[in-house]
Amino acid sequence: MRFLKMFRALVRTLVTSRSGVAATAQTFLANVFILGINAGTGIITARLLGPSGRGELAAMIMWPQFLAYCLTLGVPSALLYNLKRYPGQASSLFSVALLLGTLMGLLATLVGVLFIPHWLTEYSPEVVRSAQWLMLTAPAGLVALMCTVALQAQEEFTLYNAARYLPPVLILLALGTLALVWDLTPFNAALSYLLAGMPVWLWMLVRLWRFYRPVGRGLGVAFKRLTSYGLRSYGIDLLGTLAGYLDQVLVVGILAPAMMGLYAVALSLSRMLEVLQGAATAVLFPKASGRSVGEAAALAGWVARVSTALTLLAATGLALVSPWVLGLLYGQEFVGAVTVVRLLLLKSVLDCATLVLAQAFMAAGRPGIVTVLQGTGLALVLPLLLILAPRYGLEGTGLALLGSSAARLVFVIVSFPLILKVRPPRLWLGRNDLAPIVERARVMIER
Repeated sequence: MRFLKMFRALVRTLVTSRSGVAATAQTFLANVFILGINAGTGIITARLLGPSGRGELAAMIMWPQFLAYCLTLGVPSALLYNLKRYPGQASSLFSVALLLGTLMGLLATLVGVLFIPHWLTEYSPEVVRSAQWLMLTAPAGLVALMCTVALQAQEEFTLYNAARYLPPVLILLALGTLALVWDLTPFNAALSYLLAGMPVWLWMLVRLWRFYRPVGRGLGVAFKRLTSYGLRSYGIDLLGTLAGYLDQVLVVGILAPAMMGLYAVALSLSRMLEVLQGAATAVLFPKASGRSVGEAAALAGWVARVSTALTLLAATGLALVSPWVLGLLYGQEFVGAVTVVRLLLLKSVLDCATLVLAQAFMAAGRPGIVTVLQGTGLALVLPLLLILAPRYGLEGTGLALLGSSAARLVFVIVSFPLILKVRPPRLWLGRNDLAPIVERARVMIER
């Protein structure tokens, strides 16, 4: 009975508390749940569509988010930063962010419709036309992104996480329904991925609309604030999007659909490690913003040590069982992706440390440094992919991404003394690093 009371108290505190540890725990648990849901959707699509069908699905669903995120103008980061700094202007800031998100989403749609036929030369005309039609979802995706950022700024992490895990649940239900009637095709699977989350996004928009009460006048100051910070951080968004999608963009244009299907499954399996990194960065930026440079750097270093150690532990275990996991979950056709899975797992460990440490520069008002960081990685990965992917296939793609991630980690560590004038945080976990977590857990249990 005592254990059950302690467990209920811990859960209640995690759900209601607004502390950094509780928020990170909430986001981590949400990420784990999303991870499980995404694994389910990946298994359904891989089993029923096979490597070629899975490759066609990936070729269709990647463009709306990729092109929309390439045209954010840095507004999501600027909205979070300015809502924390200027809460009295929240209504006008949110109004401008929605307007810019809609306009940039429409521009992304136009770019996609014109560009896609020139890149998907390895795919059938039906797949190309479907990918063009699906670009119509790009504006909704950018508006949803602005809404999730607004929830972050309010530190409403319970609602923020609900808005993140409910769309994957609806996607899984849609795919499961199609699978039960044996009518799952790459196109209707793509519709499930891109449209199933619409009810959640509309709910989020209505709730935030009532809270912020958007206005149509006096938006000049808000526009200047968002674009001033946004254009300086836009390089981060753009280069981050390119770093996250460039490999898929090049693979989908170079390799056949079946190879793209193998790569999509390998990437999905390796991204299981992003669960901890995503939780850490989602909470770290708003928590570190407004602190001194030294405090922000120390906080980023501590979060990086804890999250990287846990990510490395998970990567090691997943690398050992990856052949069995690929065969059991996705089918024997996908076992050929084992080597690239292991390369991508190691890449994810390095990326975890890099992206968490980079939040110190964002919180210190130096987003340009993170832009240079992303640019350095991209400048390396582009030629490496063009050289290694055609020659060595999937393994060449994994090596190119791993080399780029290593270079980015070195750059961000060197930037601490050069730019912030503080010692770079150590990356290995010490005995005292777990003390704050243990203490916070003890306090939660005792309440």
